[in-house]
Amino acid sequence: MLFERRIETTYLIKNFVTCWSRYGLTTPVRPTRPTSLIFMTSPNNPIGIFDSGIGGLSVLREIRALMPNENIIYFGDQAHVPYGARSMEQIQNFSEGITNFLLKQNAKIIVVACNTASAAALKYLRQKFADIQFVGMEPAIKPAAEKNTDEKVGVLATPATFQGALYASVVERFATDVEIFQNTCNGLVNQIELGELDSAKTRSVLENALIPMLENNIDTVVLGCTHYPFVIPLIKKIVGDNVRVIDPAPAVAKQTERLLEASELRNSFNKNGEVIFFTSGDMKSSENVLSKLISEEVEIKSVTWKNDCEVGN
Repeated sequence: MLFERRIETTYLIKNFVTCWSRYGLTTPVRPTRPTSLIFMTSPNNPIGIFDSGIGGLSVLREIRALMPNENIIYFGDQAHVPYGARSMEQIQNFSEGITNFLLKQNAKIIVVACNTASAAALKYLRQKFADIQFVGMEPAIKPAAEKNTDEKVGVLATPATFQGALYASVVERFATDVEIFQNTCNGLVNQIELGELDSAKTRSVLENALIPMLENNIDTVVLGCTHYPFVIPLIKKIVGDNVRVIDPAPAVAKQTERLLEASELRNSFNKNGEVIFFTSGDMKSSENVLSKLISEEVEIKSVTWKNDCEVGN
């Protein structure tokens, strides 16, 4: 099997108690269940990544570049894409179901490679799965504010991201003196899901969002959705060389690496890890789009939702 399975704590406890009884010793007090599962996780186990669709592949790409020997399992919830207009409760349910699925695949850490899911569900997931390490997406407002000279920043994100407490908190902490121009880029996620990275329609969506920002003299554009890095070349054609475009994916990859190293869970193999892509959508469509977005061969598997909170194989 590609990935090592977790050792069930209950199995260890049961055999520990049985062993004492077998030799006529007084059975000790049954130990309590450990508060963390991290110690049971092997460095060879995969990194789990999920997104509402294929956008999180921009994060996977950075993780692969930084840690090529790590095994990765990716869940693209293309049955429910986009998350942007969905309720917080729905997004939390989807995120919980996907997290349970990734843990069944023995994920050693979970990267919520979706700004919308991070905004709506990251805090919920950390409370629900207190033993698991999560890395989420945070709008790159801080680096934009720190390096911005004109104090005018454009942010492209989904409605759920803008409405979330995480975004509001980041703005309050780091951008009180910065004028922010927001746009939800309606339809852009769907265009990228279709693999239309440089079409006339995709350009029109971006121009509608970016030209009003340029008219307000922004000098930085922050990408607040993991789908958007795939259209950075098109964004740069529109905004020109004098406007910086900030992609948070490299910082997320670095944070993932830091947490794995701190937990002594970095894979020590000196060969490239394997990537498995699970989709709740159409496999053929996923194959076509994946070939445009990432350069390596990826195994694709189909999964279905049993209900809003549970994924089946």
